[in-house]
Amino acid sequence: MKQTPVDLDDVTAFARVVETGSFARAGERLGVDKSIISRRVARLEATLGAKLLVRSARGAEPTDVGGDYHRRLAAIFADLEAAHEAVAEATSEVAGPIRVTAPLSFGIDYLPPVLANFLIEHPRIELDLHLDDKRVDLVAGQYDLAVRIGSLPDSSLVVRKLAPVEVVVIASPAYLAARGRPETPADLTGHDALFYANAANGSEWRFKVDGRWERARLNARARVNNGDAIREMCRAGLGIAILPTFIAAPGLRDGSLEHILADAPFEEQGLYAVLPHGRASTARVRALVDHLVKSFATERPWELCVEAQVKGTLPAR
Repeated sequence: MKQTPVDLDDVTAFARVVETGSFARAGERLGVDKSIISRRVARLEATLGAKLLVRSARGAEPTDVGGDYHRRLAAIFADLEAAHEAVAEATSEVAGPIRVTAPLSFGIDYLPPVLANFLIEHPRIELDLHLDDKRVDLVAGQYDLAVRIGSLPDSSLVVRKLAPVEVVVIASPAYLAARGRPETPADLTGHDALFYANAANGSEWRFKVDGRWERARLNARARVNNGDAIREMCRAGLGIAILPTFIAAPGLRDGSLEHILADAPFEEQGLYAVLPHGRASTARVRALVDHLVKSFATERPWELCVEAQVKGTLPAR
């Protein structure tokens, strides 16, 4: 049986509807009217003999078949972009769109100046930055790059470490005065904790003591999905928290938070660039990753702040 060829414009229209969640927004992105997008999707569905999208009050969502089709398309589009980029690379000019996702707190406090320098160096780059503490599906979301923090599970994604990330246990002076200062991980039992809701380890913290890992369980006073909010609740004396130094630094600097259990290291964390395989081969994405590596190898201002405060060498403010 002869198969009807699929029009690439129809496939692109469908992919953009899934990515934007709307026929109208897909049309805006492609520079055509939404009615054209609708006709292209309908033609693709007719060609494939399957319903790919359903309309809803919120816009448009893929069916189960459509979602699987889009995930496969995402990898194909990435390879296609890599092929285009390989041809364009002869010009040695880094240009084109880059879609990046990064965690909220780090993305607000430390990523913008680094990205700004990159954009100044490469004026033909078009950056699409999304800040969210949730770990999104890079392939389905058509992301070129994710900046991620923590310990990464094994996966088929391309990973490059940008910098180490130190994690500290913190509490307010008022909390420690009222509840006592834990000197060992075992002393944490019975204390109130402010847990990061997106953490894979949930309500369990692990510390290395005498070369072996010890688990500590605390009472959950609150679970929050943002590190800045945890820091402020910790400052208010609601409990003990574990945070990366780039979030804890302001509180340690002004004395509203104290670093405790410094001799019991927490699990090693890192700052990573994570890429789908097809994206890693494009010149513009490689240039951005190289820029991030160079920037964070030399510029980690949050670590200097924390180190100085812990040693008592930072002037009070």
